[in-house]
Amino acid sequence: MSIPENVSVSVVIPVFNEQGNLPTLFSRLYPVLDALGRSYEVIFTNDGSADQSRELLAEQHAARSDVTRIIEFKSNYGQHMAIMAAFERVRGEVIVTLDADLQNPPEEIPALLAKTDDGFDCVGGVRKDRQDSFFRRYASKLINRVRRYTTNIRMSDQGCMLRAYSRTVVEGIVRSGAVNTFIPALAYSLAKKPTEIPVAHEERHAGTSNYSLYSLIRLNFDLITYFTTAPLQLFTIFAMLCSGFSFLLVIILGGRRLYYGPEEGGLFTLFGILFFLISVCMVGIGLIGEYMGRTYQVVRNRARYQISHILEIQP
Repeated sequence: MSIPENVSVSVVIPVFNEQGNLPTLFSRLYPVLDALGRSYEVIFTNDGSADQSRELLAEQHAARSDVTRIIEFKSNYGQHMAIMAAFERVRGEVIVTLDADLQNPPEEIPALLAKTDDGFDCVGGVRKDRQDSFFRRYASKLINRVRRYTTNIRMSDQGCMLRAYSRTVVEGIVRSGAVNTFIPALAYSLAKKPTEIPVAHEERHAGTSNYSLYSLIRLNFDLITYFTTAPLQLFTIFAMLCSGFSFLLVIILGGRRLYYGPEEGGLFTLFGILFFLISVCMVGIGLIGEYMGRTYQVVRNRARYQISHILEIQP
């Protein structure tokens, strides 16, 4: 039995060192999809896992080759590239993304599909009663607020990967050719009729999160710099204000010099002002570098990822 060329639902799942979660994911995911009464496929992208994830995925493909496809990366390219690789190969009319750690339960998939049946082309999950650390929850709120004020992306929970997209939206994401991007935000910007629904959130079934603090920071750099030039504009305004106040300070200090003569400690005040302005310049250079770096990555046209092999039955 082979997967048909066109199916109703494609479920895309990136995998990186999830050997402790995969057996439970398999036992929960496939019964949910079988009960839908729709044709479906499940695409796992193994993002260079160093544990037994590759073997477990191969076993699952052998057991359910009629609906399972496995993309094997040669190395670790990140969660969003793993999703992009699957998006380029999906056959479904509706595409659902799901993490492998079971924090977003697969039992919520029918609720997403019900919204797509109502005509919404981008359905985002909003996690209820988040089972994350205090730092992760409040850092997420801060980033959501920054993103809301600097872009036109209006998502309540940008970190939730349990989402459903129409085929048109996914094709738009693929055509964008983005190297560094934040897929939920890009999908939102391409959607004509987006919506959100509350979804359950559970503790991670096994293992620890693969997202370090550095990874989260980089991810949000991608989000801000890809969708807006507001940081550059804000920095320009700030630099102009600093220049104006610095010029005013020079006039004040020059007047005091002429009126009072040399003052003890004045040199250190100037050093303090100088160090502050230098730090402002360094921040600006770094910000400009972020934008230039992304432009360079697009211009050089290097492959975003490399695939070792694909396990699938051709339609």
